[in-house]
Amino acid sequence: MILGKVIGNIISTERAIGYGGRTILIIQPIEPSGTFKGKTFLAVDTVQAGVGDTVITVEEGGSATTAIKEPDTHTVKTVIVGIVDHIYH
Repeated sequence: MILGKVIGNIISTERAIGYGGRTILIIQPIEPSGTFKGKTFLAVDTVQAGVGDTVITVEEGGSATTAIKEPDTHTVKTVIVGIVDHIYH
């Protein structure tokens, strides 16, 4: 799992199988303190997250396709599976 901040969204007219009708967001990985780390990446949204939300993502193919309930989709790699309300550290 990767903790991240939603920093934008993607608009696309053509999409691979598995992405149709789904929102794709830009995620900036963060430390629990909120400090940015690493490179941004794209993730399919399953929880109606928005810009500014802190989210939990999964990046394994099996977990990602299970989260979107399409086990035969091989193109989805990263999925947002939760919106974080608070971080205790």
